Amino acid sequence: MLQGHKDLKVYQLAYKLAMEIFNESKTFPIEERYSLTDQIRRSSRSVATNIAEAFRKRRYRNMFVNKLSDSGRGNRDAGLA
Repeated sequence: MLQGHKDLKVYQLAYKLAMEIFNESKTFPIEERYSLTDQIRRSSRSVATNIAEAFRKRRYRNMFVNKLSDSGRGNRDAGLA
């Protein structure tokens, strides 16, 4: 039984990947810290965040689909899809 968005396998995978991306981005060159690194980190975090919000809005089909679409956009922005 689902208690919340953290019980979703897709959320768990997105969160794990966001943490892996964060840790890996620590090794990026210092000159990329405020451009490429920041963009990759924000994009990867947005995937899990949008999945969580979609779960909360699941009663409203249009809102649910919209948030899942936002999640996919985060994937593309981060270069994950």
